[in-house]
Amino acid sequence: MDHSDPVGEEARLLVSNAPIRAPVNHARDVHVLSFAFLLIFLAYGAAQNLESTVNTEEDLGTTSLGILYLSFTFFSLVASLVVRALGTKNALVLGTTGYWLFIAANLKPTWFTMIPASVYLGFAASIIWVGQGTYLTSTARNHARNNGLHEGTIIGNFNGEFWGVFASHQVIGNIISLVVLKNETGGRTNGTTILFIIFLCIVTLGIALMCFLRKEDSKEEEPSLSSSSLRVSILSLSKSVVAPLTNVRMILAIPLIAYSGLQAAFVWAKFTKQVVTPSLGVSGVGGVMAIYGASDAICSLVAGRLTSGLPSITFLVSGGTVFQAIVFTWLLLGQSETLGAVYLLLISALLGIGDGVFNTQLNALIGILFKHDTEGAFAQLKVWQSATISVVFFLSPYISMEAMLVCILSVLCLSYVCFLTLTVWVEKSFSSTF
Repeated sequence: MDHSDPVGEEARLLVSNAPIRAPVNHARDVHVLSFAFLLIFLAYGAAQNLESTVNTEEDLGTTSLGILYLSFTFFSLVASLVVRALGTKNALVLGTTGYWLFIAANLKPTWFTMIPASVYLGFAASIIWVGQGTYLTSTARNHARNNGLHEGTIIGNFNGEFWGVFASHQVIGNIISLVVLKNETGGRTNGTTILFIIFLCIVTLGIALMCFLRKEDSKEEEPSLSSSSLRVSILSLSKSVVAPLTNVRMILAIPLIAYSGLQAAFVWAKFTKQVVTPSLGVSGVGGVMAIYGASDAICSLVAGRLTSGLPSITFLVSGGTVFQAIVFTWLLLGQSETLGAVYLLLISALLGIGDGVFNTQLNALIGILFKHDTEGAFAQLKVWQSATISVVFFLSPYISMEAMLVCILSVLCLSYVCFLTLTVWVEKSFSSTF
């Protein structure tokens, strides 16, 4: 009979009884991130929808948004470097301050308040969105690795939750606008001042919630500021800006990225001003955009759950393309300025479905295809989206609805062809490795 050493046995028992560190609850961080963005963007999103209708003097509203997204485009080129330097959590917290300042500027909207706030928000938005994409992808990978789950499925699920919660900002924010601005006919009123004060308080809560995020990994440590690290950072910046543009996958993805910005800017700039307002008035913007947000949120949740890899992404993007092609063709052939309330609600729901699909699937696609440079890839996503949005806001006062719709349909066709080419090319490359 084999007798164990009592001393050794006691040591093994002590080791086995040692406290085991509980696994990090990655889902908790996704919840915090999602609801912090919800609070911040329910205020900003509703304010953005109203810019072209309440700040109409010398087109201050649309001009400030154009400058905002032009600034967003420029700073997105360096956003990946800033996010690496600050760490994703710090970048996310710093990014929230731009939205607070922009809402505050709307309390006294002049060229001297709105334009500086728009420029700063462009910087803040660039780092908060690169930080969001990087943080969410890192969280999903860690969760999949720690639990032995399929990475593509978890990336899709986490993106689905984030974009589903995020998209509901259009519902909540616009319902608040609808209630506060009830019976308002347009322009600056006491109601709009009260509305922006409410939004400012909500953004403050979102900033506080963002502070509860955990740092995801050791890459977020503060870098040293030595000259050698500065040279490395500059080299890293050049690689982040240039390297993705030498990647065939990114080149093929750019048209769809640009289209996602184009269709969103159309809703904010043209649809609310030239389709909704003439039919329902400025107070109707909140109701229609609430429907848009609700369908966007539901579609984001469903699309995220259905995402498991490239084949599912291809199927979902194809569905979103069909929905948006139908809507824009309908608007082009019909008399969009005289549509009834029921048709406007249906159109806004279909537009929301398309936006939900493109948001979830583009972020999942980039997370899957660009594992080795997520900051640079998400920076490219925001560069092309914000550049397109900026162009739309600048051109909005000077281009007709029909010309805009023709442009959107043309870009949609081009982007879908490039996307299909990308999926076929990636599948062939993947198959050839086995």
